[in-house]
Amino acid sequence: MTRILLAVVLGVSLGAGAQTAQPAQGQSAAPAQGQSAAPVIKDPAEYNAYVAAVSGNDPNAHISGLEAFLEHYPSSVMKNQALEILMIAYQQTNNVPKTIETANKLIAVDPCNERALALLAYLDRMLAQSGDKNAAQDLADGKKDGEQGLSCFDKVTDPEIKKNEAQMGQIFNSVIGVADLQEAASATPDQKPQDYGEAVKHLKPAVDASPNDFSVVYPLALAYWPDPKTPTTPDNSMNAIWYAARASAVAPPQAQAQIEKYARSLYVRYHGGDDGWADVLAKAKAGGAPPADLSTLIKPAPTPAEQAKAMIAQTSPDKMDFATWEFVLQNGTPEDQATVWNAIKGKAVQMNGTVISTTPEQFMIAGSSDDIDAKKADITLNFEDKVPPRLIPKDGASFDFQGEPSSYTPNPFMMVMDKGQLIRTKPEAPAHKPAHKSAQ
Repeated sequence: MTRILLAVVLGVSLGAGAQTAQPAQGQSAAPAQGQSAAPVIKDPAEYNAYVAAVSGNDPNAHISGLEAFLEHYPSSVMKNQALEILMIAYQQTNNVPKTIETANKLIAVDPCNERALALLAYLDRMLAQSGDKNAAQDLADGKKDGEQGLSCFDKVTDPEIKKNEAQMGQIFNSVIGVADLQEAASATPDQKPQDYGEAVKHLKPAVDASPNDFSVVYPLALAYWPDPKTPTTPDNSMNAIWYAARASAVAPPQAQAQIEKYARSLYVRYHGGDDGWADVLAKAKAGGAPPADLSTLIKPAPTPAEQAKAMIAQTSPDKMDFATWEFVLQNGTPEDQATVWNAIKGKAVQMNGTVISTTPEQFMIAGSSDDIDAKKADITLNFEDKVPPRLIPKDGASFDFQGEPSSYTPNPFMMVMDKGQLIRTKPEAPAHKPAHKSAQ
């Protein structure tokens, strides 16, 4: 898409450009961009040389003719227009080094030549994103030209440039945004702090103007959420998910599956699961701008309190396993905690646990599989009578017991059970703690 925009902003064919560049001897020529008065060629030899250089539609002929013309007439009043046509001729022959060299010569004499600035900004970004060994310098040069191009818009009088200002803005914002993204990503703690906001500021309008351009859509997703392991704002998370999903649709075929997997991972991290992901992906692939309110499409993970409430709605407290009790009593609202606690307090429950430490009167037990793995007690089991030494299990052993919940503390979690008993009939195995879906 950007390549098409570039063709537009550079103007129509070189032949058409040459036809407007042939002034009669001693008459005014069409002024080169940025000049306030039309140039006049007074020297017949210079006039003939210029007309010969720009005649026809062969870019190679234009190159040889204009190089010779500029060497013989370095101060010609047609220098700006000659450089512009020469720049386009080199671009048409895919001679990137000479295109850049000529564009820089044109900028030196006409600092607000938007065609040259757009061409330089485009080529520098393409070189950098293609893995050029001088990528950092390419982006720095491109950002400079892009910023100059944007600042020159209010000075432009050429109606053709005015007509293509939006397309040029896309080219300028693209290179500035990608450069800002790289600068933020490479910043070290002893340098300026990472600031991805500037990248978003320029990449967002670039993507709005060219939503099918993978080379800016994917960087915009990265700018919104550069490190998925580090939480960001909900707005940034939702935008990152949307544009990553969009990038998977416009990526090169060989990269689509990988980027779609990346986009899904962002969604799961933010939403807490992949339910609803297919709908998000389908809407992003369909194209167009994201919904005005992305939160209606991409919802954050439920809070721990919301998860606890859902657990109570799905399972009555007397049917819950110990790990679910623990989760609700730690994370639920006071009302939900009371619902569970009032249902189990003083009721005899049988379960399996792992011994952490023991005395004849009291066992410290891990009741949930997560705490078993962490070797952390979450149950204090009190016995009315001392347990005979021969019946006391070893630390780390799994055993079955009965107790009556009498009190608990939520953080760190500890449930006290009285009237402890050792039992031989094995109840259900310890349950895992419910997955905690983290919200942003």
